[in-house]
Amino acid sequence: MTNIPKLEKLTLRANKLSGNIPNSISNVSMLKVLDLQQNFFSGPIPDTLGNLRHLQWLNIGFNNLTTESATHEWTFLSSLANCRNLTYIGVSGNPLKGFLPTYIGNLSSTLQNFLAYNCKLKGNIPMEIGNLSSILFLQLGSNQLSGSIPTSIGRLRNLQALRLSSNKLRGPISQSICGLGRLYALTLLMNRLHGPIHICFGNLTSLRYLGLASNRLTSPIPSTLWNLKDILILDLSSNYFNNSHALDVGVLRSLLKLNLSRNLLTGDISSSIGGLLTLASLDLSNNKLHGHIPQSLGGLISLEFLNLSHNNLSGTIPMSLEKLSYLKYFNVSFNRLEGEIPDNGCFPNFSSTSFMNNYALCGQPRLLVSPCKKNIHKNSKKILHALRYGLPAFGIVIVLIVLTIMYRKRQSRSTTLPIQDDSSILNTWRRISRAELSQAANEFEESNLLGSGSFGYVYRGRLSDGMEVAIKVFNLQIEGAFRSFDIECEALRNIIHRNLVKIVTCCSNVEFKALVLDFMSNGSLEKWLHSENCSLDILQRMNIMIDVATALEHLHTGHPTPVIHCDLKPSNILLDEDMVAHVGDFGIAKLLGEGDVMRQTVTLATIGYMAPEFGSAGIVSIKCDVYSYGIVLIETFTKKRPTDEFFTDEMTMRDWVKRSLCRGLIDIADANILRREDEYFVVKANCIASIMDLALGCSTDSPEERKDMKDVVVELKKIKQRFLNDIGHV
Repeated sequence: MTNIPKLEKLTLRANKLSGNIPNSISNVSMLKVLDLQQNFFSGPIPDTLGNLRHLQWLNIGFNNLTTESATHEWTFLSSLANCRNLTYIGVSGNPLKGFLPTYIGNLSSTLQNFLAYNCKLKGNIPMEIGNLSSILFLQLGSNQLSGSIPTSIGRLRNLQALRLSSNKLRGPISQSICGLGRLYALTLLMNRLHGPIHICFGNLTSLRYLGLASNRLTSPIPSTLWNLKDILILDLSSNYFNNSHALDVGVLRSLLKLNLSRNLLTGDISSSIGGLLTLASLDLSNNKLHGHIPQSLGGLISLEFLNLSHNNLSGTIPMSLEKLSYLKYFNVSFNRLEGEIPDNGCFPNFSSTSFMNNYALCGQPRLLVSPCKKNIHKNSKKILHALRYGLPAFGIVIVLIVLTIMYRKRQSRSTTLPIQDDSSILNTWRRISRAELSQAANEFEESNLLGSGSFGYVYRGRLSDGMEVAIKVFNLQIEGAFRSFDIECEALRNIIHRNLVKIVTCCSNVEFKALVLDFMSNGSLEKWLHSENCSLDILQRMNIMIDVATALEHLHTGHPTPVIHCDLKPSNILLDEDMVAHVGDFGIAKLLGEGDVMRQTVTLATIGYMAPEFGSAGIVSIKCDVYSYGIVLIETFTKKRPTDEFFTDEMTMRDWVKRSLCRGLIDIADANILRREDEYFVVKANCIASIMDLALGCSTDSPEERKDMKDVVVELKKIKQRFLNDIGHV
């Protein structure tokens, strides 16, 4: 570095570099841009970076950098105060620990971006942060910050994005935030904030993203909030909000997602919601809403997700909802609804779980509700009409026979999953050629490779319309690749759920077969559990495993023909940008025919996650997935793979957990989520113990003794709620 003092830009991103950041970088006196992110640098951040007086852009995020072990002081920030032209500082994804120092306020007056999320920060946000007058983007999420949001943030008049989610912030939301007229995104979810949303939030007309979920906020939702006509995402879920007035949200003309679930909302659902033509996701579940489901919801032409479950709604399900052609998830369970369940449009795709525990719904037998009586009444009227006009007895017999045949045909149709041929389904997908896919993945260069599997490779690609996708290319030289393609195509095509990877389209000819899937920007659970630069807290792990359990429950019970994944493991659990889990890779999935509870096969799953009866006799049932889930659940909270050398035939991973439950968990739980010095050590230990007990119940040797996935979902949600309650009352 000493020979290139006039170098202005040094970019070494994602080069697998390790060791300390060399002090010699400080000799490159004219350096303006230094980008060392996504490497394996360790040790402290050198104070000598402050010698780079011309530095404008510094990104050293996603390494393994630390602070001085004794004090955990962020002394490098003090040295960076010498860089008066600095506009960008990125240190996210490093285990820096420590506290934000008060001298953060001495940084350059030109600083526009300060990114320090997932750094294990503790303590308060210093008042001096209000001195950063030019700051546009402040990201301190996924840390352990406590105390209140400082009022000095109200002085950051240029601030466009304030992200403080997943911390331990307490107290009310500072009213000073109302003065941030340029604020574009405000995310404070998963903290311990209490008190109201201030009326003045309605003045934040630039706001597009507002996330206040999973706090302890109370009082009515201010009506001024519905004045934010250009807001895109509004998430107020899991609080204690009530409503003293109607939720008149019809003026939110650009809204894409509205989540008001898990609050104390009462009253009717406003018909004005039907005017939200751009709305893709609406969640009003787990409130105390009553009255009828408004017919106007049929006007939500962009809706993909609708959850009204766990309320006191009455009346019928509006037939107008059949017009929602994009609707993929629908749930009105645990209400007081009655009448006929619609059976046209998107409704044939929904399972019995969407309608369970209601007052008097009726419909097709596959939905596990009573049959509707209207057809019987129609038929009775025809017979009475025939009798009235003197139809001979022979004619009456013929009518009865015909009606019986029609009824039986109707019954058989209603209990069979509709099957479409390939041509009709492919016509609903966008057509794409091998050349287009090759161009999208940069000729399938290694730099675009995301990973490999049993039957081929997965590449990252960008289609011509800008859509980012994952392209799974099958190696047709491998035995079973053709069948794997067909199985996965069939499974992903017919089974749609928010926690399953979505298929965009496919490309298939004699020489080339590929699936085009939704791109999951946060990679796999495998990466987050076993990579140096990734870390998940206890709540994130619970949420991921709830997502996975929900996906398996849908596979097993959401269709007349149960689907068995057969190869559940962390590398097949993918995470989107919001860390929502999606189960993928259905290459060896099995479908159980009518009446089957198990099937014999020669297809092998992954060793370590494979149920004993699958490995020894090739027998698969839905209980095989339950076993695999139990093993993944253990791995998620211990960071141990079932194939680690530590485990043998004499002591499997399951045996290790069972013995450890008797002695305490500190020796087996992942040290990143359980340490004796933790503030909530006892609460965390009890939570993990409950999860391990659940995992053992899933992974018993005997399939008959394993839990059902629907019970696993319920139990894991209870464990999560207990954990949240306990940390709230410690």
